Amino acid sequence: MAFPRLAYPTYEVGARLARADFEAYDDPTELDPENLKLLWLNSPSNPTGRVLSTTELTRIVAWAREHGVLVVSDECYLELGWEADPVSVLHPDVNGGSHDGLLAVHSLSKRSNLAGYRAAFLAGDPAVLGPLLQIRKHGGMMTSAPTQAAVVAALGDDEHVRVQRERYAARRAALREALLAHGFRIEHSEASLYLWATRDESCWDTVAHLADLGILVAPGDFYGPAGANFVRVAFTATDARIQAAATRLTRPVPA
Repeated sequence: MAFPRLAYPTYEVGARLARADFEAYDDPTELDPENLKLLWLNSPSNPTGRVLSTTELTRIVAWAREHGVLVVSDECYLELGWEADPVSVLHPDVNGGSHDGLLAVHSLSKRSNLAGYRAAFLAGDPAVLGPLLQIRKHGGMMTSAPTQAAVVAALGDDEHVRVQRERYAARRAALREALLAHGFRIEHSEASLYLWATRDESCWDTVAHLADLGILVAPGDFYGPAGANFVRVAFTATDARIQAAATRLTRPVPA
């Protein structure tokens, strides 16, 4: 199994639970495919907000198919693109109209604020999904009826997604401007619910600095050693808290 070098820890934890070998990558097509069975993608990325282009996805999918590697694409932030238009691996422009060897993972946690429901779904290659459905059923992982009803309601309504996107966009703009004014540099962050920010110092120094201002962020090394000089800044708090954070970041420092 392989996953991005900067990634949410769940990929590695899943590999450990399955007692599978794993490695992190910068470019998956540079991996040795000999013993690789499963390749995780994450676009838009958590934590960086990076979006893989259609060209990049097409290249990766072609490489994986050539070597018999199953691609599992975490697309939980797909509807939250700001400076880019995220594309699914299930799009025909990426896969040539075939879902063979491809799975897409989607969640209602982000688009519909249903994190507590643990509501998600897989789509893609029927030959892979069939056995997974059997394992889920016999493993006691059936989704409760109330949760299923909530999923149907949420997926059947696009208006709440549009409204929430507008909220996130406004929060993102306020935090981004304030962080830049405070001396941060922001990399990627063209999508998702986070700003990947740095002051070119240890992430823990940045965490402490922002904590002194009453602002909580995630240290970048939580997502891998490559994030040691970054912090992940979420815009998932309330409008009032986001504005308070932006005000603290732009407030003049007393002499």
